[in-house]
Amino acid sequence: MPVWLREYSWRQSGSAVYLSLPLHGLRVTPANIFCTDQYLKVSIPPFLFEAVLYAPIDETNSTAKIGNGVIFFTLYKKEVAMWDSLTLANANKETLQYLRENAVLKAHEKAKEETEAKKVTKQEHKKYALEATMKLEEAERKRIEDLKEKERQKVTKELELWKKQQEDAEKQKQVQKEEELQQEVEQLKEKKKEKMKKTGISNEGTSKTRLKPTKGHGSNSMFSETLQEEQLPAPRSAATIKINFTSRVFPTALRESRIAEEEEWLHKQAEARRTISADLSELQDLKEEEKNPDWLKDKGNKMFATGNYLAAVNAYNLAVRLNNKLPLLYLNRAACHLKLRNLHKAIEDSSKALELLTPLVPDNENARVKAYVRRGTAFCQLELYTEGLQDYEAALKIDPKNKTIEKDAEKIRHLIQGTMQDS
Repeated sequence: MPVWLREYSWRQSGSAVYLSLPLHGLRVTPANIFCTDQYLKVSIPPFLFEAVLYAPIDETNSTAKIGNGVIFFTLYKKEVAMWDSLTLANANKETLQYLRENAVLKAHEKAKEETEAKKVTKQEHKKYALEATMKLEEAERKRIEDLKEKERQKVTKELELWKKQQEDAEKQKQVQKEEELQQEVEQLKEKKKEKMKKTGISNEGTSKTRLKPTKGHGSNSMFSETLQEEQLPAPRSAATIKINFTSRVFPTALRESRIAEEEEWLHKQAEARRTISADLSELQDLKEEEKNPDWLKDKGNKMFATGNYLAAVNAYNLAVRLNNKLPLLYLNRAACHLKLRNLHKAIEDSSKALELLTPLVPDNENARVKAYVRRGTAFCQLELYTEGLQDYEAALKIDPKNKTIEKDAEKIRHLIQGTMQDS
C-alpha cells in the first residue's frame, strides 16, 4: 500500500497555479514526476502524491523545481480564471479512474508523437547531411577534374614545345649537314682543278704539239683515264657473318625424340601461359605469393575457419583463375556457398569437383564423399529431395561405415515418404 503525501500548499493567480510539495528526506528525480493537462502525480515508492486538477493546464510550459527537500510546481492555466480548489471536488472513484487512464493514454500518445517527430527530424537531418556530403564530393570531384585538365593542358603544351624544339634541332642539323656536304663538294672540285692544271703543265713540257685523239680502243686521253680512276669506288672491307641456329626445346637429338609427345607438351604449356597472360593486367599488382594457387587455397581455408565466407570465396575464385584443374578449390568453394545460401553455385562447384576427381582411386575417396554430401545438402535445401538422396547414397557406397551420412539419408527418405503421402 502506498503512503499518501497529504501535506502541500498552493496559491494561484489568474494565469498560473503555484504548488509546493514538501518531501522529508526523499530523493527526487524528474523521472518520479508525471504530469498531463489535468493530472499530476509524484511517485517515490512507497510515497505517492496524486492530484486531479480543477481545470486543464499547459503541461508543456509548466515547470517543476526540486531543491531543499521541496518540489515547487509552476502550472500555467490554459484559460485565465480563478480556481475554487486545487483538485476536482466531488469526483467519484470511477471518474478519478477514468481521468487517470485518460492521462496515461494522452501521455503515451504524446510520447509516440514526439518519437515520430524525432524520427522525421532525424531523417531530415540525415537527408540534409547526405545532400551536403554529395555536394562536397561533387565539388571535390570537379576540383580534381579541373586540376587534371590543367595538368593535362600544361603537359600537352610542354610536349608540343619539346616537339618543336626537336624539329628545330633536326632542321638545324640538316642545314649543317648540307653545308658540310657543299663544302666537301667545293673542296673536291678545287682538288680536281688543281690536278687538271698540273696534268696540263706536264703535257706541255714533254710535247709542244698536241696529239689529236684517234678513234678506237686508244681514243681516251691520259686526262680521261685519270678521271675514271678517281671515280672508281673503294674496295669493300672484309667482314665476318655470324649464323645462329635455333636451339631445340628438348635436349635429346631429333632422331631419338618422340615428336608427338613433345608437341602435345608444348601445346599444353602454351595454353597455360595464355591463360595466365589473359589476366596479366589484373594480376600484375599482386604479390608473388598471391599468384600461387596453393597459397590462396590455404588462405581461403583460414578465412572459412574464422567465418569470413565472402573473403574465402574471393580467395578461391582467384586460385581457380590461376589453376582451374584443382578439385579441392571447387570443393572448398562449394562449402562457402552452402554457408552463404548460394545453393545453385554450391551444386555447380560440387559437380565440377566430381568431374576433376578422376580416376576413381582410394586417395580421392574422402574428397568424393564430401562433394556428394555437399551437393546432396544443396539439393535438399532446394527441396529436391530425390536428387539429394541419390548423392547421399553415392557417398554411402564410397564410405558405407559413415553413420552420419546414413542418418541424414534416412531423414531424407522419411521426408520423401511424407511428401508423397501429403500429395
